[in-house]
Formats: sequence, C-alpha cells, structure tokens
Amino acid sequence: MRCWLVTIGEPVPVSPNRGDRLHRAGFLAQLLSENGHDVTWWTSTFDHFRKNHLFKNDTTVMLNERLRVVLLHGCGYRSNMSLARLADHKLIAKKFARLARIETESPDIILTSLPTTDLCLESVRYGKINNIPVVLDMRDMWPDIFVDHSPKLLRPFVKSVLNPMLRSAHHACSNATAITGITDAFVDWGLQRGNRIKSDIDRSFPHGYISRPPSNESLHEARDYWDGLGILADSRELIVSYIGSIGRQLDIDIIFKALDKLNGTGRSIRAVICGTGDFLEHYKRMAAGLDNIYFPGWVDSAKIHVLMRRSSVGLDPLPDRYDFLATINNKAIEYLSAGLPVISSPNTGVLAELLKNHRCGISYACGDADALADILANICDNPSTLKSMSDNAYELFRKMFIAENVYTEMMEYLVHITQVKKPIAPYSSKS
Repeated sequence: MRCWLVTIGEPVPVSPNRGDRLHRAGFLAQLLSENGHDVTWWTSTFDHFRKNHLFKNDTTVMLNERLRVVLLHGCGYRSNMSLARLADHKLIAKKFARLARIETESPDIILTSLPTTDLCLESVRYGKINNIPVVLDMRDMWPDIFVDHSPKLLRPFVKSVLNPMLRSAHHACSNATAITGITDAFVDWGLQRGNRIKSDIDRSFPHGYISRPPSNESLHEARDYWDGLGILADSRELIVSYIGSIGRQLDIDIIFKALDKLNGTGRSIRAVICGTGDFLEHYKRMAAGLDNIYFPGWVDSAKIHVLMRRSSVGLDPLPDRYDFLATINNKAIEYLSAGLPVISSPNTGVLAELLKNHRCGISYACGDADALADILANICDNPSTLKSMSDNAYELFRKMFIAENVYTEMMEYLVHITQVKKPIAPYSSKS
C-alpha cells in the first residue's frame, strides 16, 4: 500500500530533533513503513513546539527505504494564536497542492489531520481528482473553537475573518471518504461539521503512547540530569509533574496557588513544570516566591521517561471548553504509560469520566485551587490510595493506549479502506 500522511505540528525525527517523542502521525508512519507499506509524510519545516525552522527551504528526507518525509517551508509564527499562524498554514497547503500534482506515483490512500483546514481541503480535492480515498482524522475542533471562545462582542468579526476556514472544514468533512478521530465525540463532531450520517468506516482511534523505553545511554544521561536537580528516585516527596506546552489556554498557575496553600502544613511536595511556550516567563514570575517549583524547560523523551517514573502524579489542567471536554489528550495518556495517576480539570467530560471509572485519577473544577490543594493533601496523607491509583493507571494504559496496538489497528483499518476500494465522494464546494 502507498499511503500519504498529511499532518503538520508534530515532532519530526530529523536532526537536531531525533530525541523527540513521536506523536500520532510520526509513529503511524514508522509502523506502516516497518510493515512493508510505502509512506510519504507531508509536513512542515517549522517546529511548532520550539518555534523555529528545521530547514531553510522545502526539504525531502528519507528516514528509511519506505518512509519519505516531505517538509514544506512556510513563514512560521511566534504565537499559536496569531494571523501569522493562519498565513503559514495557508502557504503550506498551497505548496502541498502544487507538489502533489507533480508526484510520479499517486497513493492508494490519504490520511489527513484536522487541523489544518487548508491541508484537509487540498487533500480531499486531490483525492477526488485521482479517485483516491481520503480519511479525515479529527484532532482539534478547528476553527469553531476560535469563534466560540473569543469575546462575545468580537465573535461576529472573528467569524467573518475565519469564515473561509469554516467553509473549508465543512467541505473537507463533507467530502472525505471517512471520518476518524481521537474519541467518539470528535468523530461525531466531524460528521456534524460535514452534515453527514455515520457509516461503518467512521470510527475513533485514541492517541497511543510508545511503550518501549529509550536507549540505555540516553536513560543514563537523563537519570544524571534529574539527580542534579534533586528530583531523585525513591524520593519520599510528592512529586507533581506537568509535561507539555506552556500557553495561555492551560491553567498551569493553579499548581502554584495550591502549593502556596499547602506551605506550612508539614507536607513535602514539589512541582516540576516541563516545556516551553508563550507564558513560560509569566509563570516563572508567578512562582518566584516558591522554592519547591522547578522549570527545566523543554526536555527530551528520555528525560520525560525518567521524570514520570520519579513522579507521584501528573497534572493535566485543561480548560472547561467543549473541545477539551470531548478529548483524552496525549498528556494524560503519557502519564498513564508510566503508571502516573492523573490530576485533571475540569471535573466533567470524557477524560474526567475515564479517570473516575478506572480509579486512576482525580478531577477538580477549573480554577479551584482549594480543591486541588485538598487532592494533593489527601494523596500525601494516604500513600496506599496513591499506590492503588498508580496500579490502575498502568492497567488502563496497557488495555487501551499502547501505541503499537492502537496504530496497528489504525494501519489495518487503512488497508481495509483500500481493499474495499470505496471511492471518495464527488467533491462539491456547495455541499
């Protein structure tokens, strides 16, 4: 099978970022190629997490004899919430459309991710012209979230600016061969966005996390790194870790407020906040008076692996927003892979229900620092409860989220679509 994956915004395993953990498209690309399928991964030269370019021009890299990565150069952006980001996405989509037309071999199937709306629409157009099935994988509820969560007075203006994206999302969802997503709720949203009825090939695949550990050499370096920061193995302290982007939409400062409330209670608690983002310096200033909070910045996959196994719980402070209520995000699954109980917000939605039903985490209402402080205090005072949640966390990961299992199913699904030879619906800009 020849497969195209059209996804930007994920880590790409090329120098200097070979130590980055692969996400959904990256792992699926690797798995497909290892199983004898020819893969072209269309992505961007722009590193979404570090906000820099991996290459100065369009670049093609062969990761192995069956896996080709085509990195398209855009304008880049400094902020995730910016017109520059939209301009970058539009430029990448135009380049993809132009270069796809001159490819010597067409794929048997295309899997494209939303976001971005522009790339999804161009993928669907290409599929229609060449009678190739296109599967649309719902990752984020773009661009609706930008409209619905802008200030009320500005919504009409925001909607008018984003109207082309809204139309693109509708056309892509309407004309794709199939809709997949990270949860059933995301699949349902894609079907609703495309005004279509669910078929037997519309289905969800959760995020998966790689179960095999990094190399021994990198693990040794990672252990030394955390030892140097005083984050030790078998520590009796409660270590609360956050690993991810540090932006405006996540309520990371709630951990500072909760720890401040617990100061002087005799409980030994540390927080480790890993990652970079627009609000990193802001949060550093907020935590300046607390000596039990660490900001290591960006850390590689080996350091993440070791930190999670030296931590007590993982913090996942999502906002109370309908797209987050519908998701089980990468961060939560990453924590579960190490047997880390997840402390999350809000206390409703798909993730909160999952943690409650499997007794592997606790959720609190968004912004409720008192509730978070109570949760941490109870965990400190009841180590047997923490041990039970930790065991349940790993068992849930083993049953549902091992990447090798999740993406093997996804690979088999893509092969099935090509064998069924279900053609893409005729493209219509009016549908």
